[in-house]
Amino acid sequence: MRTARIVGFCGNSWRPAKSRVLVEAVAADLRDKHGLETDVLDLVDAGTGLAAFTRIGLDGPASAVVDAIEQADGLVIGCPVFQGSYPGLFKHVFDLIEPRSLRNRPVLLTAVGGGLRHSLVVEHQLRPLFGFFEACTVSTAIYASSGDVQIDQPFAPAITERIANAVEQFAMMLDGRRANAA
Repeated sequence: MRTARIVGFCGNSWRPAKSRVLVEAVAADLRDKHGLETDVLDLVDAGTGLAAFTRIGLDGPASAVVDAIEQADGLVIGCPVFQGSYPGLFKHVFDLIEPRSLRNRPVLLTAVGGGLRHSLVVEHQLRPLFGFFEACTVSTAIYASSGDVQIDQPFAPAITERIANAVEQFAMMLDGRRANAA
């Protein structure tokens, strides 16, 4: 059986970014507990070529990001919260995705926002977005306030527990999908 292609995609237009830190923590758990490697990409990786209105207009780096998302066996999504929702360029990437390409793919959702008032972005913005694609979002999502995520600092125990639980759910979904494909 081939190695699963797991892609982390963060809606960041800069680095370092706290939502990427959260996705990298999930990727580390996937690697350490399940031997799954995750390729983490950001909007930064797509570059300015992402501004195209259609897939045909994408340049090489932007096309590579969109292709990686479509070809992934599973996704770990990292989203910074802006004005109560996901960033527009983050959504634009998914406007370019072929709708059936994510069908039945496991998706683990994470977001980092300014405070607790943004915590429902995962449930009211991200989960419906991936529902449109008929992707299988894991039931445990991970939300952290900006103050809870510091580069090179450990997470609070509650966030670490959510990461561990979400990673287990993701791995089980991925294993089930791969078993059904075999």
